[in-house]
Amino acid sequence: MRIFEINTSQVSEHAALAPLALPGSCSAASYLWISLTRDEFRASLPEVQQILQTLCQTQLVDLHVADLLNDQLPSHSDYTSQYDVLVFRRLASGGNGQPAPATSPAATPAAPAPRPRGGPPVLRRIDTRPVGFAVFDRVLLSVHPEDGAVRDVFAARLLAAAAPGDRGTPALDVRAVTNRVPTSPADLMLRVINQIVDGYLDLRRELTKQLDHWQAELIDPRSRFTNWGALMESRQSLHHLDEICEDQRAAMQDWLDNLETLPPPKDAAEGRERELVMIRSRDVLEHIERVVHHVRRLEQNAETAVQMHFSVQGHRANDIMRVLTVLTAVFLPLNLIAGIFGMNFEFIPLVHKADGFWIAMGSMLAIAVLLVLIFWRKRYLARTR
Repeated sequence: MRIFEINTSQVSEHAALAPLALPGSCSAASYLWISLTRDEFRASLPEVQQILQTLCQTQLVDLHVADLLNDQLPSHSDYTSQYDVLVFRRLASGGNGQPAPATSPAATPAAPAPRPRGGPPVLRRIDTRPVGFAVFDRVLLSVHPEDGAVRDVFAARLLAAAAPGDRGTPALDVRAVTNRVPTSPADLMLRVINQIVDGYLDLRRELTKQLDHWQAELIDPRSRFTNWGALMESRQSLHHLDEICEDQRAAMQDWLDNLETLPPPKDAAEGRERELVMIRSRDVLEHIERVVHHVRRLEQNAETAVQMHFSVQGHRANDIMRVLTVLTAVFLPLNLIAGIFGMNFEFIPLVHKADGFWIAMGSMLAIAVLLVLIFWRKRYLARTR
């Protein structure tokens, strides 16, 4: 569990939920980011509802609580008149395709363990876990899987952005430190989602390398591709990734549509803040569409590589059959001559001559050379590159 109080100039982290439920515990110019795992959210639900009632004069609907606790929910968006809910699936941590740590058995009924993915390690990474967000005016509630990797990475960036001159802050990559502190819970949520989408953008580079390697093997006429099981697993994984990204895009589009239906801003500051949220939302949507486009292109490349492989095999079979046909055509007249002179007749031309054998052999050789030259000029003996 990590709790942050954020305003435009500083970020402070709190150790417990209970003090925040008291009136006046959070200044009017700041907002809270309450980040919990699913088990922590389930155990701390009364305290969280009390904080929401104190700061936002509302509580989470029971159906939205169930959505935030559901570990199998696809990406989707929902809203009420006082808060929005967004569920977004991220890549599982560790990159091994193994399921996340199981929750306590008393919490929820045990779900069947997913079948381990086959194929190369990069394909086993296409395993996702949902991250739930509840966006209020003064509170962002995020519910994460048990590892909380996305939360911890972004928390480090948030603290670094809030105190860029503090020597006690851990050294981070300059590109990873944001230029300013998020101005609202919606802005903060979109930054976390943008970080999640960047994980998919990094994954597509590794997928491209793997499929390029398979394409080279499939097209190479000197190699015999036998890794068909892994290739089929890769196509299924890409299709699964395409479905995940489509759900993400639909959820972000619903979020954008909801923003556009909000009443007009009351002043210029609120209008500016809403414009920034819209811009960041469109940027996240553009990143998701880029991932969708790339995944579909990878699917098409994999399908094209398989088709080219069978086309190459067909060309090889045609080359072999053409050579065999040419050899048959060359030896056919020779067999005819040999068959004629092998008949049991007493009077056959050249049979009783001393040089008859050599005349027949010379004729057969001349016919064979002539046929080979004719087939060579017609390119029947040329190999296909």
